[in-house]
Amino acid sequence: MTLTPTELTSAVPGGIGTSPQRPDGNLKVRGEFAYASDLWHEDMIWGATLRSPHPYARITSVDITEALKVPGVHAVLTHSDVPGRNLYGLEHKDQPVLAVDVVRYQGEPVALVGADHPETALRAMKKIVVTYDVLEPVVDMETAVDDTPLHPGGNLVRHVPIRRGSQDVTAEVVVSGRYEVGMQDQAFLGPESGLAVPATDGSIDLYIATQWLHVDRDQVAAALGLPLEQVRLTLSGVGGAFGGREDLSMQVHACLLALHTGKPVKMVYNREESFYGHVHRHPAVLYYEHGADRTGKLVYVRSKMYLDGGAYASSTPAVVANAATLGVGPYEVDNVTVDAYGVYTNNPPCGAMRGFGAVQAGFAYESQMDKLAEALGMSPVDVRIRNAMSEGSTMPTGQVVDSAAPVAQLLKLVQDKPLPAGTSTDIRELPGGVSNTTHGEGVVRGVGYAVGIKNICFSEGYDDYSTARVRVSMVNGELAAAVHTAACEVGQGLVTIMQQIVRTELGIERVTVLPMDTTIGNGGSTSASRQTYVTGGAVKAACALVKARLDGRADIGDEVIDETTEWRHRATEAIDPETGQGNAHVQYGFAAHRAVVDVDVDLGLVRVVALDCAQDVGKALNPQAVVGQIQGGSAQGLGLAVMEEIQTSGGKVRNPSFTDYLIPTVLDMPPMSIDVLELADPHAPYGIRGVGEPPTISSTPAIVAAIRAATGLALTRVPVRPEHLTGT
Repeated sequence: MTLTPTELTSAVPGGIGTSPQRPDGNLKVRGEFAYASDLWHEDMIWGATLRSPHPYARITSVDITEALKVPGVHAVLTHSDVPGRNLYGLEHKDQPVLAVDVVRYQGEPVALVGADHPETALRAMKKIVVTYDVLEPVVDMETAVDDTPLHPGGNLVRHVPIRRGSQDVTAEVVVSGRYEVGMQDQAFLGPESGLAVPATDGSIDLYIATQWLHVDRDQVAAALGLPLEQVRLTLSGVGGAFGGREDLSMQVHACLLALHTGKPVKMVYNREESFYGHVHRHPAVLYYEHGADRTGKLVYVRSKMYLDGGAYASSTPAVVANAATLGVGPYEVDNVTVDAYGVYTNNPPCGAMRGFGAVQAGFAYESQMDKLAEALGMSPVDVRIRNAMSEGSTMPTGQVVDSAAPVAQLLKLVQDKPLPAGTSTDIRELPGGVSNTTHGEGVVRGVGYAVGIKNICFSEGYDDYSTARVRVSMVNGELAAAVHTAACEVGQGLVTIMQQIVRTELGIERVTVLPMDTTIGNGGSTSASRQTYVTGGAVKAACALVKARLDGRADIGDEVIDETTEWRHRATEAIDPETGQGNAHVQYGFAAHRAVVDVDVDLGLVRVVALDCAQDVGKALNPQAVVGQIQGGSAQGLGLAVMEEIQTSGGKVRNPSFTDYLIPTVLDMPPMSIDVLELADPHAPYGIRGVGEPPTISSTPAIVAAIRAATGLALTRVPVRPEHLTGT
């Protein structure tokens, strides 16, 4: 890794700019960390969910009589047992807690069972008799708007148009293409799990693995018909998230069973149920046309995108907006026409996943830039640099990029890195690995480049803020601090960052991070690469209030200094519904990749030999964590490029397991040479820029570009499968 020198230093060890040991690190490495699936309570019972086997059907009857007779069963619940609102959703309240008269996707919850043992719950669940009138599912995202309406308002969730400059300008060189992105799963290793504990006053405590405590609380309270203060959520150990825990899974279900039975209820999904129990990345079909002059300068970009939201809206409206507003990439283009459509189908529900709309658009526009380079006889890097945006450039939305946008610099950095040695003779380093499919015969090498852009934090006028409390007291004769937020630690390292900020701002080495819960104000979602920016800003602001009261004292006696504050980033605004113009985003992040691949053209096997990256992070608060985020984001991009896809047929999932849904392992990830730039954003705390998502955007198209270079094939769909390379 190459890291530019840091200027900000801390008065105590473990402050900003260092990489202190994570407080949860040793426990996780030793297998002793308590995840949500490890929760336990005396006298607890187990919950299970009966799900629809059909993608689309009317429910004509539900008979729970025999299930209630199973010994050990405490409750069997259906939609009629939901005391409050039986609809929830992040942006539209369109998804039933339990299905009423229709199911819209395979796996939709229909009934709940609470029993004294998980096996008992499963046996009882099998005795519930549901009669369905099976309907023809809507599964084609391109024709869904004109198909059978799945919701009262039809099948269009949102249409986002972007109009800039001339809409009928022509160009000397024109390239066009149709691109497809498959449905990717977040594939977090810790399945959905939680424990609901009822109180004698009718209130409820829920211990849950989630990404957004307060939005969960609000939706749970509405479904239970309880005031917000009677629903308390505490974050449990989270085994990864990547967007898949932003929507509800079993939160309401566990609480319903707990309140109905008066007993603590634990629910844990197995891997197959997890595939049905959370949203996925939107599959997409994208049409693009790029026009340029003979020097390679872009004249116009036109695009029509379809994103399949599945059965319910989830965060589809925001995903569509991201795909549209970021849809031409990190390039200066005066004339833009984009139409992005998010639609309902009877496919699995889709919502947030790392990259959030920018991934789908990024694969398409970067494929187009390679096609344009070929048409012009230019190198892929040169055509990108010819059009690269920089600070002061104007987005297709009319927003001026008012902090660093080092697109050309990032491309040059990855281009100038030494290339790996030629194709290895060690079978472990060849396509197919130790399966011994080749000793080098039929193996061809390719090199590819890509660069991407991602918005940071929430957008379009959303009131995006976080709350932090910092308390300082004397412990064993020394100042000690505690920090409390509701911002979810999902594995990304926020707990470490908060400690580092407090150490830096207050000069106090001993910092405790209190459990994250809803007894403090909203911390917002752990998504959109926002927590270090927004919750970090809140912790910094709370520290400033504490510091003013400390007044330089090293001993405050019995006094406790305690400050809580909210912190907001600068405001954004809604885009114009007709033209897409407006200052929609807070900040932009950029990353570039160079991929080197070896392809066995006879068998269609691919090995990624190198995946080098350059990224601007504004300020590396924790350099080791920054590199980890870049590596992790690149790994998920590699997965989408060559292996990861939830495959559906007629709305049914064909591969709901880690046997058939493949994710990269340590053997699939190549060495990464990483350059980290620190070009401070003057509008952000410490000058930081969100890190986690940009590498996911550029890694996928870089790998596919390298495979194209090796094979000469067009490759317009990801993931690239062996049959795409062999024609079989």
